[in-house]
Amino acid sequence: MAGNEFDPEANGRLTRRHLLLAAGALGATAAAGSLGGRVMAATAGAAGTTKLSLAWNATAICTASAPVAKERGIFAKNKLDVEFVNFGGSTEQLLEAIATGKADAGIGMALRWIKPLEQGFDVKITAGVHGGCLRLIGSKAAGTTSIQSLRGKTIAVADMGSPGKNFFSVVLGKNGIDPDKDVQWRVYPPDLLPLAIEKGEAQALTDNDPRTWLFLRDERLVEIATNLSGEYAQRTCCVLAVRGSLIRENRAAAAALTRAVLEAGELVAKNPKDAATLFSDYGGKGSVADLTTMLQSHAHHDQITGDELKGQIKAYADELKVVNVIKPSTDTTKFADRVYANVLS
Repeated sequence: MAGNEFDPEANGRLTRRHLLLAAGALGATAAAGSLGGRVMAATAGAAGTTKLSLAWNATAICTASAPVAKERGIFAKNKLDVEFVNFGGSTEQLLEAIATGKADAGIGMALRWIKPLEQGFDVKITAGVHGGCLRLIGSKAAGTTSIQSLRGKTIAVADMGSPGKNFFSVVLGKNGIDPDKDVQWRVYPPDLLPLAIEKGEAQALTDNDPRTWLFLRDERLVEIATNLSGEYAQRTCCVLAVRGSLIRENRAAAAALTRAVLEAGELVAKNPKDAATLFSDYGGKGSVADLTTMLQSHAHHDQITGDELKGQIKAYADELKVVNVIKPSTDTTKFADRVYANVLS
């Protein structure tokens, strides 16, 4: 593996071409279906609308495009009546909800979903929603202020399958640090990660926003890198996934939902304060001012579909192979083909 220092300033932030959103609404009516004896969530709504359920985490700032799409009429414009299904736990629960038909779609973290999708869930990724929201934070007192300084140190995480652990394991490996042998990972309750550093039990931590952004208000801590640093400046972080049966039975509804979420993401990028206010109204942690700054630090204008997204899914799978998350035998090209659906073409 390469031994070059991972430079958070390298490559900068490049604005990706904006996705051209199709004008007009889709007047689609969902077909009836069942999954394991359960009636599918998508049904015909009033005035030609389609009722869908969207799984999300109302405390995760990554999902701000969901309340924006609902409260700013973007779902309605696309002939959708969307009900939110809130999961306060890990995004693995969101994926399970989609796979089992408890929700029609969901927004979650790609690095949380890649491994479960390898198992064959009937769920398809249709769009990359934004970049950013994972942070690696070090201790000034411990001198853990760079990737190389983490060798031989302990990193606090919320769980051993967290996106932060997966992502920064890859980053460590690319910088010549074996994530299994050269660092130790230790699990703590998410809100107590900084306490592990304060007590000297860990010298760094990784998790996702809004939690990590708020941790950085402690001047004793320093941001080492994010998942927008260096070569990852244009890599998607969170994705929209749709149950496979909905795509097969009502592709127009899946396309309408995908368009609506992407259009809402554009509004998040253009007016982060409005998005932060709406997100806060749904129970998001942090003040509107803090949430606004968090959204500005992400890349909600970086929304990807098509071959570009499929290539990024493959890249993640390839990287997760190296850190022993994805099976060595997995054909990552076929994997990306299987889990991505281009509903907008």
